[in-house]
Amino acid sequence: MGGQACVFYGGAEFSRDTDLAVLPSADNLERLRDALSELRAEPVAVPPLSEHYLLKGHAVHFRCRHQEAEGIRVDVMSVMRAVAPFEELWQRRTTLETAEGEAYDLLSLPDLVAAKKTQRDKDWPMIRRMVEANYFAHRAVDETPERVAFWLRELRTPLLLIEVARQHQDAALVEAANRAVLAFALSGDEDAVATALADEERRERERDRDYWRPLRQELERLRHEHRSQ
Repeated sequence: MGGQACVFYGGAEFSRDTDLAVLPSADNLERLRDALSELRAEPVAVPPLSEHYLLKGHAVHFRCRHQEAEGIRVDVMSVMRAVAPFEELWQRRTTLETAEGEAYDLLSLPDLVAAKKTQRDKDWPMIRRMVEANYFAHRAVDETPERVAFWLRELRTPLLLIEVARQHQDAALVEAANRAVLAFALSGDEDAVATALADEERRERERDRDYWRPLRQELERLRHEHRSQ
């Protein structure tokens, strides 16, 4: 669900981290602990790996010490802001299979885009690149109503958003009820679209800050307790 998934969707990013979304059931967490043990993965700070903290929205961090994965960080989450519950993510997942028959499950592109709407500067160019890549890969030759709706909801490139809105005006009018920037896209006002996109990003960053504020406060408390032991 992190940088390595972004590479597959066309938003190339070098990453030494592996970000995992997991179902936080007792049995599943036990299997995860076994896998982390094989990687000789050591916890990084707090919180501990538990259903309690995962369900609250915390990320749990590890650093691998196995010689074949030395230094790689593994970050585990179960609940993310504005992202569907794990069961829905699993139903919509994208599955890759290697030539050797190994299967890898990725967040679907729409879910990955939702997960990337954070306060971090690096995530927003990544969203733009991934949605652009999907548009250029499927426009005209492989358009579906679902893809068109996704582009209208998530494109962050003013000229492309104007292009899609003009080509699919009925769908754009429907999506405009939930995305104000589409009104400007339908009028063809590139400057207004760019301004509205910047406002949209600012609001999402602020929502993410608000979401993480109590979680960060709890982390500070846990760090203090950990240092005091």
